[in-house]
Amino acid sequence: MSTGWLASPATVALAPMLVVQGMRIRRGIPRLPEAAGPRTGVAGGAVVAPPAGVSEPPGAGGAAGAPFGGPDGSGGAAGPVFRLAVLGESTAAGVGVATHDEGLAGFLAREAAARTGRPVRWQVAARSGVNTRTTTAELVPLLEPADVVVVALGVNELLELNRPRRFRGELRELVAAVRRRLPGVPIVVAGMPPVGRFPALPQPLRAVLGLRARALDHVMRDVARDAEGVVHATAEVPIETAGFFASDGFHPSATGYRYWAEALVQALPDPPGPPGPPAAG
Repeated sequence: MSTGWLASPATVALAPMLVVQGMRIRRGIPRLPEAAGPRTGVAGGAVVAPPAGVSEPPGAGGAAGAPFGGPDGSGGAAGPVFRLAVLGESTAAGVGVATHDEGLAGFLAREAAARTGRPVRWQVAARSGVNTRTTTAELVPLLEPADVVVVALGVNELLELNRPRRFRGELRELVAAVRRRLPGVPIVVAGMPPVGRFPALPQPLRAVLGLRARALDHVMRDVARDAEGVVHATAEVPIETAGFFASDGFHPSATGYRYWAEALVQALPDPPGPPGPPAAG
């Protein structure tokens, strides 16, 4: 395992400890499976409600901050289907929950349906453990036509100690590959999670990885800024909330995915065509 990015005055003395802690984390964190069941579905109905046992984030289902100019977000969906694709690594693949209905794709689709008044057809092209290069080569070709592609990547780049300069080139190539597959499709790049606050990571590894995550997030911002139709979405999520994490302390639980979707939906583009009608009642 390369430690080139650790060679800075603040971390070089800690490098042996960081490597040991990293190896222990890899061995000690339970390997949870990907979400089971269908990788496609349609969201939209009379009421947008979380699965049983999932807590409601503040503001969920309300009108405040609705980005699409559609209905009040409290009711059914009608009109042309809005097509959502979720592409990426373990979080896109729903690691930490039983089905995709409880994962990022399911929650994000329901949030979008509530805010647009449209049914939302979602798809997942994801695999646990992939990096950006593998996603470009093996998962982008699986994408079906979509009105937006949400990309959830970067944590494996962090764990693999990928250099920011190399990551920049690989992320640009991923954007280009998505555009070759789906010309003109809007792309939302989910920002790096707040790794520096992950309870499963010991110090000083947590602090160092947190700094590296911020560096990779800056790369994501730059790539999005330089590419037309690409948005970087910073998700401020309350990871200290009880029940946010799955049993491994690393991936979100169903509650965590709901908080994340509530933040990410603000970055989705306007759906094509007229908005659906407001919910009855």
